[in-house]
Amino acid sequence: MRGEILDPFLHYLAIEKGLARNTLEAYSRDLNAYLDFLEGEGIASLAGTTKLTIMAFIRRLQKGGLALRSITRALVAVRGLYRYHASEGHLEANPLEDMELPKLSPTLPHVLTVLDVEQLLAQPDAASPRGIRDGAMLELLYATGMRVSELVELPTSKVNLEAGFVTIRGKGGKERICPIGEMAMERVRIYLEQTRPAMLKGGESPFLFLNNRRGRLSRQGFWKILRQYALQAGITKRITPHTLRHSFATHLLERGADLRFIQAMLGHADIGTTQIYTHVNREYLKKLH
Repeated sequence: MRGEILDPFLHYLAIEKGLARNTLEAYSRDLNAYLDFLEGEGIASLAGTTKLTIMAFIRRLQKGGLALRSITRALVAVRGLYRYHASEGHLEANPLEDMELPKLSPTLPHVLTVLDVEQLLAQPDAASPRGIRDGAMLELLYATGMRVSELVELPTSKVNLEAGFVTIRGKGGKERICPIGEMAMERVRIYLEQTRPAMLKGGESPFLFLNNRRGRLSRQGFWKILRQYALQAGITKRITPHTLRHSFATHLLERGADLRFIQAMLGHADIGTTQIYTHVNREYLKKLH
């Protein structure tokens, strides 16, 4: 039962919706928990469920100590599963269709101050090959607001230093063009001219940023690099690659950038996703004053 119910839906989310791997893994976990629950209740198919089944599942999650946000996320995944099978003609009714899910207040992302960012960007040693690479990565990440997955998968061919922009392939395979500032351009240029050829050791790679084995730098590898420089800079707050993305958007908004421009830079399909930064900006300004 499980494979027939779950696999086609996850394939649909990956191919048709272009969801990121992390998002797909979250869907898979939530849906497997739901299917485990159905099996425990002796229910052999989605067609054998009702609203009472959904309510019993919610109670099970609550007893398990799950937060409201996690429960809502699981219900969104379950609702999507029913909608998919109903659209494919496998189901006549969706017990979740008329159920109103809890409305959650947005969780405000953590951001760095401008001074924090400046101190962070100043940490890599501009005299060493590793420092040149790391400095270029940090500058480019903050200059464009790209996701860390987009950074490590960025091909050299998508960087146009003469025109001052990069072409980023985002979620769902959609491409967007992002301008980059002079400092980021200069650091990337030095890396391309001085460091990258030495790292390749006569080999080839389509990727802009390389590890010590001439391969593509991993997301985990970049995260370790970022944490190291954050500690050097004396930044004690929790920092992830996405923190720089959030900081980029918040600082743009603080400087008067249009929300639609920020949406385009971040590659958000929905302006509602970008609007979270208006809330962040208000909180950020409160702390400054």
